[in-house]
Amino acid sequence: MAIKIEVLERTKDTIKFSVEGIKPSFANALRRIMISEVPTMAIEWVDFKKNDSAMYDEILAHRLGLIPLTYDKKAYKLPEECKDASVKDTQCYAKLKLKKKGPCVVYSDDLESDDESVRPVFDKIPIVELLEGQEIELVAYARLGYGREHIKWQGAVVGYSIDDSGKITFEVETCSGLSPEEIVVMATEVFEKKLKEFKSQVSKLKF
Repeated sequence: MAIKIEVLERTKDTIKFSVEGIKPSFANALRRIMISEVPTMAIEWVDFKKNDSAMYDEILAHRLGLIPLTYDKKAYKLPEECKDASVKDTQCYAKLKLKKKGPCVVYSDDLESDDESVRPVFDKIPIVELLEGQEIELVAYARLGYGREHIKWQGAVVGYSIDDSGKITFEVETCSGLSPEEIVVMATEVFEKKLKEFKSQVSKLKF
């Protein structure tokens, strides 16, 4: 049976599509890949120069890490290629700076990136409130990662249902800097790579 795909709904952040001709096991594997194995960009390291705010450095670093970031897929290496890389490696890390003085609310769009392709998906995510005389200054380093490492790298929220005829309907909502279509396409590429790798390993077995 030939595979038939139909897009049912589309918004900026979501896509709903049906698939005929695949098994539930295939659908579940694709769902898991979309959630945990599509590379996305998030802040990993934060170097605090000054922090007079009411929040500890660790809490601020955690909040910064959860801000979804866009990125140029051609510009950055995959996580497995950057295991021993320095934060100075511009193919592995993007550098963002933040310097603000209160009174004010610090938002995600206050982050200044050295790479124009790496920026917060949403401008007005509140980070911290600074009172009169309080200051914050930091340098953050973002890298590609996978949802299986940490939720801050999760590509999307994905679910699917199966009707009586076996047609599978996916609902994909991006929670990263990638579009829903990019999530789906990149997940299929990861799936294909896994199948090729599995085939290669099986061919080496001796029976």
